[in-house]
Amino acid sequence: LSLSLLSPGAVVSSVLNRDVRHFGKQHLFDGSEETCWNSDQGTSQWVTLEFPGPVKVSQLHIQFQGGFSSRLCTLEGEHGEELVKISELDPQDSHAMQISFPRMATVLDKLKITFGSSTDFFGRIVVYHLGVLGERLSGGCPHLGGLSPPQEGSPVP
Repeated sequence: LSLSLLSPGAVVSSVLNRDVRHFGKQHLFDGSEETCWNSDQGTSQWVTLEFPGPVKVSQLHIQFQGGFSSRLCTLEGEHGEELVKISELDPQDSHAMQISFPRMATVLDKLKITFGSSTDFFGRIVVYHLGVLGERLSGGCPHLGGLSPPQEGSPVP
């Protein structure tokens, strides 16, 4: 059973012209086809999601604007104090919803998605929808080099 793991704890690298009202991070999760997060210019734009407790991520859903997508996405997870690379994605330059299944379900408290290079000449990234599915784990998990191995847990309603 996969649940949406999104919570209000998100941080982004930049917002176009600092116009948070029209292009801020809140638009990643609002479910509207009319709004989006639009980064400012520059390389290596990113989104970091902080979860209220340990989670096991099973799917990543992302919808770019064609012409403003990432050529390479790097997923990093943190459980404890150190970010560790989970996987890399090679998204399509299209407006279609793209669903990725990370190679291994990893226990983490924080997920960082780095957009390594943009299809836009100026390096802008535009994301209409970001979804993270998986399960919330009850209790803590032992700390092993930044990430814990996948463990069985109970989904929280």
